[in-house]
Amino acid sequence: MSRLMPILLLALAACAAPKPPESPGFRRAGTPIYSNAVFDAARLEGDWVQVAGFGAGCRPGGVSFVGGQVRTKLCLGGREQAFAGAFAVTGPGRLALRGAAPDGIGAPWWVIWVDTDYRTLAIGTPDGSFGFLLNRGGPLPADRLTAAREIFEWNGYDLSRLTVY
Repeated sequence: MSRLMPILLLALAACAAPKPPESPGFRRAGTPIYSNAVFDAARLEGDWVQVAGFGAGCRPGGVSFVGGQVRTKLCLGGREQAFAGAFAVTGPGRLALRGAAPDGIGAPWWVIWVDTDYRTLAIGTPDGSFGFLLNRGGPLPADRLTAAREIFEWNGYDLSRLTVY
């Protein structure tokens, strides 16, 4: 029996479920992501400050939305990225930066949460390449940070990789 034990263990190991693939970004692979169906893009107008993001290594930035145009300088996935140009609403709670590199800042922006007064905005990407939190009108209150963290986690983001500035 002792000689059969290693063979039995190898046979059992071969039957084990394969390990799921690692996500190349900040979200668990295969986790659904949801955009905000009642999002009102007209309420984006104005300046927003980046208060959190996934990854570290650069300074936080901000976003300005004015009349269908966007100007950004953000820390995304540990890299500073900037864009100035048009944006479009591509679906409920979904934005696209026209002409931006799709493998960087131009990845689809999905609004996964916004508070009812449009002071705090959580944006994620379906591929998990980045996610960030914007705020306006002063410091980010703890209750809105808690809500944003819960939404990021619900959408599969690894909260251990969230940097709050």
